[in-house]
Amino acid sequence: MMRQSKNTEKAGAQTSAFSLPPERSDPPLHSFTLRPHRSLPPKGFVIVIGFTAVMLTVPLLPLLGSLAWWGLLPHLVLALGMLWYFIQRNNHDGTLCEELNIWADLITVHRYNPRKADQFWQANPYWVQVNIRKNRHVKNYLTLSGSGREIELGAFLTPDERLDLRNRIEDSLRML
Repeated sequence: MMRQSKNTEKAGAQTSAFSLPPERSDPPLHSFTLRPHRSLPPKGFVIVIGFTAVMLTVPLLPLLGSLAWWGLLPHLVLALGMLWYFIQRNNHDGTLCEELNIWADLITVHRYNPRKADQFWQANPYWVQVNIRKNRHVKNYLTLSGSGREIELGAFLTPDERLDLRNRIEDSLRML
């Protein structure tokens, strides 16, 4: 999912293995915020957990009061607990976000990682190259290169969204 806006708020200073971009008081000329698509809203999570709990309980009903009921119950509760945990972990991993800001003299990418330190990249937009690479495993692999580094952008986007993003970034760079 891509969202483009003219003005963005300043992100708080966060630690990273890379250098922090310089503080700027002027708003960027172009700004892109990239987020992964989330297919399970909170209401859907409740429905999935509830449905699974009911369906795991149905086979236990004929065994109610027997020793086999106590033998199966821990396994079914563990299965439900694992489903809960992994859906919650997936939701947390979905907080990944990439912000791309373009000024006349600077382009920055700030990647908010859910379980690692945030990453920063910056370069002079005049020298930045936007590339779509042919890759055996990833269709339309999008990278930005400049300042001696090449970074992947929008890895969680669909191939068509990556092409659209490349076109938008190139259009933004041409307008400078």
